Amino acid sequence: MKKYSLSKLENILFHTINSSFLILLAFITLYPFWNTIAVSLNEAMDSLSGGITFLPRKFTLYNYEVLFRTNAIFNAFYVSVARTAINMITSIFFTAMIAFVLSRNEFVLRKPFTFVLVLSMYVNAGLIPTFFLIRSLGMVGTFWVYIVPGIVNGFNFIVMRTYIRNVPESIIESARMDGYGDFYVFIRIILPLIVPVLATIGLFVAVGSWNAWFDTMIYNSGVVRLHTLQYKLMEYLQSSQALGGASTGDAGSMALASAAGSHAGFITPLTMRAAITVIAAAPILLVYPFMQRYFVVGLNVGGVKE
Repeated sequence: MKKYSLSKLENILFHTINSSFLILLAFITLYPFWNTIAVSLNEAMDSLSGGITFLPRKFTLYNYEVLFRTNAIFNAFYVSVARTAINMITSIFFTAMIAFVLSRNEFVLRKPFTFVLVLSMYVNAGLIPTFFLIRSLGMVGTFWVYIVPGIVNGFNFIVMRTYIRNVPESIIESARMDGYGDFYVFIRIILPLIVPVLATIGLFVAVGSWNAWFDTMIYNSGVVRLHTLQYKLMEYLQSSQALGGASTGDAGSMALASAAGSHAGFITPLTMRAAITVIAAAPILLVYPFMQRYFVVGLNVGGVKE
């Protein structure tokens, strides 16, 4: 009886310490973003005095109003949404198709093709040769520079191929015995069976596409209508030191000063950075909870090779 009581006490103590540690870890992880939200919803001049922790001291939506008064933000938002959606669909489909083909033992060239795809994870041509290649393909200054270069990723291919190999071969063989071809097997059998890994890869691609801004700077910086949200917010972030006036004369500070109008003095870099961070992160944070269960299952199965 005494041994049972001691074991029960140890169990309670373990769960108490474990739960406390996880709560502390969650707090440390979430607090910076929560504080950023509070600062973004606080009056700019009041934020300069500091001391904002969990809630805004003087609530206002003015920081967001200034950002959304610039029409460029809406256009950049549409470009980012289109880029993310198209990238996710095309990358999932073509990566799954290649993974299915290279997972078949009867395909004699599967090893050299797999080697080339895996090699691309470790070796690349570099920025300058890549730029010349993109330019020679006529994609500089076009929307397709966001889509075509990143359709297939070596890491995503490995994860998806490993997952497809776990699909029972008997299911595929039974479909072929019924007279169905490989494309039918891929569309009607393989894709429905690998939904978890599709969601996992989709999340990888969506986050990468949504957060990308460097390719916009390299290929489309001179085409304003093709600026992505992250690139536009990066411009404003770099220009935030000039808020309250357009003394530097750059496009970002001019746009924000124009949007602020006569109240430009009430905009500060601190609150602008906070509002920009929230706008950039919010869409992914809203999507992730709906894909989390697929994300965990897809990584557990697709990331293990037996």
